[in-house]
Amino acid sequence: MREPVSILDGNTFLVSDRQGDIEPSDDFPAGLFSFDTRFLSAWLLTLDGERLHVLSIDDANSYRNRFFLVPGEPTHYLDAKASVIRSRSIGGGFTEELTVLNHTGREVEFTVRLDMAADFADLFEVKHVRSKQGRSVAAVGERELRFTYRREGFHRETVVSTNDEGAIDETGMTFRIRIGQHGEWTTRLRVAAVIYGARGEDIRATLPLGSHRSVAAIQAEQDDLLDRAPKLSCDSEPLARAYRRSLNDLAALRYESITLGVRLVAAGLPWFMTLFGRDSVFTSLQLLPFLPELVPPTIAILAGLQGSRLDDFRDEEPGKIPHELRYGETAGFEEQPHSPYYGAADSTPLFVILLDEYERWTGDATLVRQLEFQARAALDWLDSYGDLLGTGYIWYQTRNPETGLQNQCWKDSWDSISYRDGRLPGFPRASCETQGYAYDAKLRGARLARTFWNDPAYADRLEREAAALKERFNRDFWLPDREHYALALDPEGHPVDSLSSNIGHLLWSGIVDESRAGRVAEDLLGPRLFSGWGVRTLADDQSRYNPIGYHVGTVWPFDNSIIAWGLWRYGFREEAGRICAAMLAASQHFAGRLPEAFAGYERNLTNYPVQYPTACSPQAWSAGTPLLLLRVMLGLEPQGEHLIIDPAVPEGIGRVELLDIPGRWGHVDALGRSRTPQPPTPNPTP
Repeated sequence: MREPVSILDGNTFLVSDRQGDIEPSDDFPAGLFSFDTRFLSAWLLTLDGERLHVLSIDDANSYRNRFFLVPGEPTHYLDAKASVIRSRSIGGGFTEELTVLNHTGREVEFTVRLDMAADFADLFEVKHVRSKQGRSVAAVGERELRFTYRREGFHRETVVSTNDEGAIDETGMTFRIRIGQHGEWTTRLRVAAVIYGARGEDIRATLPLGSHRSVAAIQAEQDDLLDRAPKLSCDSEPLARAYRRSLNDLAALRYESITLGVRLVAAGLPWFMTLFGRDSVFTSLQLLPFLPELVPPTIAILAGLQGSRLDDFRDEEPGKIPHELRYGETAGFEEQPHSPYYGAADSTPLFVILLDEYERWTGDATLVRQLEFQARAALDWLDSYGDLLGTGYIWYQTRNPETGLQNQCWKDSWDSISYRDGRLPGFPRASCETQGYAYDAKLRGARLARTFWNDPAYADRLEREAAALKERFNRDFWLPDREHYALALDPEGHPVDSLSSNIGHLLWSGIVDESRAGRVAEDLLGPRLFSGWGVRTLADDQSRYNPIGYHVGTVWPFDNSIIAWGLWRYGFREEAGRICAAMLAASQHFAGRLPEAFAGYERNLTNYPVQYPTACSPQAWSAGTPLLLLRVMLGLEPQGEHLIIDPAVPEGIGRVELLDIPGRWGHVDALGRSRTPQPPTPNPTP
C-alpha cells in the first residue's frame, strides 16, 4: 500500500505519493483539491524519461514540504549522477520549485518533463467513479497551460504557469536544459485553482483572505494562533509533542467559508474538508478552554444554516442543525443533498450543549441572547420532528433512501448499529448516546432560559422533561441480564443489545444513574472494550466486531476523549487517566498526530497501534483530543466566575502545568502531578 504525503491550507490541500507525484491511486485520493473539487489529477515528474525515487521527505510543516529524489531504480542510488529537489507550498493553489543538480564533473543535458491533467472531479466522484457531465478543455498559452471545466453555471479552472521557457502541450510541460559541472538548474511552477462565481470572478478573491496566500502569511497566522493558546510545560514528551501538533493541525485546518465569509475548522483530510455539524461541535468543545475565539464562527454558521422547512431530499426539518455542507458540483446540481444536508440526529442537541458550554467558559451572554430563537427551535425539534415515534426519544430514519445517510448518529456507517448476534435492526432507530445529548441539552437549555432569556417557566419545563427522560432512559435502555446499556432501540422499542463505546458518551451527558456508573466504567476499561491503546467502538465478543472495521472495533481518539471526560465527570479519575495515558502512548507512534481511527487489536499483540488504512489525518476532532485529555488530567471545570482545578494526572505523566488559560475569569494557571491511584470518589450526578 502506497503512503500519501499531504500539505494543506484550510480546505485547499494537495495529496501526492512519496515521490511528490500525483496519479490515480486505489490507496488514497491523490490530487490538488479546493472546496470539494479536484483541480489537478495528474502531476508526474520524469528526468530523461525516468521516474524518480525518494531519498527523504522534509514535511515538518503542514503547508510546505520538500522531496529529495534520484532517477533510476533503487539499486542504482549509490552512483547517482544527478538528483532532484521538489520544494512545494500551498495557499489557494500551490507552488512547486524544481531543482535539478548535476553531480558530475562535466556539463550534462537533461530533459525534465511534467505530465499534467485536471479532471475537476467532485470529491464524491473521486470516492465513487462516475463520468463528468460538463466539458473540459486544455489550452496552451504563453508560459502557461490552462485547464477549463464548464457545466452550465459551474465553472472551474486550473492555470499552471512557469517562469522558464519550455515546450508546452495540452498534457504538460517539457524543459530541455544544460547544467554545468556540479551545477544546478531551478524553475518555479505556480498552479492556480480558480472558482468562478456568477460575476465571472474567483469567489475567493472577494473574501478577506483572498484566493492566494503566501507562505509568510500562512506562517504568521499559525504563529499568532499558537501564541494565543495557553503554554504547556510538562515532564511528558508525548504530551508536549501531541499538544504542539494538535495546535498546528487545528490552525492548518481553518478555512474561509464562501457561504458566510467566516473562518471555520474543516473536519478532516481528505474526505471531510468542510463544515460538519457534529464534528464541528465536538471540536469546538475540545478546543474551547484553549482557543475560545475560534468557537463563535462555528456556532454562528450552524445557527445560520438551521433548518426552516421540510425537505425530504436534504432530510431538513424546522429547528434541525445541519450535518454537512459541500461546495462541489454534485451538491450544486442536487446529485447529492449536501447543500446543506441535515442527516444527523445528534447535531441539534449538541448545538445547544456547545452554546451553553461556550457561555460557561467565556461569559459571552450577548451571543446566547442573540441566538435565543435558534436555541429554542433546536430544543423544540427534540420533542417534535426528532421524536418520530412519539415515545420521548430521538429517532432517525432518512427520508432520502437514495443518497441520504442510513445511520444518523456519530457512528454513521451502514453496519455500525447491530444486535449482539450481528443482525441489523430496522428503522427508525434511537441510538443511546443521542438520548444522553438530549438530556444534557434540556438541562443546559433550562440554565440559559432562566439566566439569560428571562423565562423561568420554560426552564422549569425543560428540567421536568430532562428528569422524565433520564428515568425513562434508565428503564428502557438498561439490560439487567448483561448489566450494560443497549446501543440503541429498534422500531418496536426493543433494545439493540450490543456493548459499545457509546456508553462512555452517556457518562459525559450525565444521563447514567449513579448506581450504574461504576458498572459502565468497568465495561469501558474491561478487556472486551479496552484494547490497551484505547476504548474500541465495539466490544470484541460481539458478532460484528472487526478490529479494522470502521465503527465496529477500531479505536477513535475523539471517542476516547469524550469517554475520558465522562469518566472524570462521574468521579472515576483513575479510569479517565488510563484512557489519557493510552491515547498519549498511541500518539507517539503517529508523530504526535492522532489519526481519525486506528485498529482495535490488543496492545499485547503489537508494540504499536496498527494503522487504519483509510483514516483521515489530520482530523479536527482527533487533533482536539490531546486538548480535551489535558483538560481532563488537570480537572478544569468552569463554575460561575471561577475555574475549578481538580488535577488527576495519570501515573507516568509527571508534572503538567498549563499557563494563561483564557476564560471569563481572565487568565489563570493550572498545575498537576501524577499521584498514586485512589478509589474513585463519585461527583454528584452531572
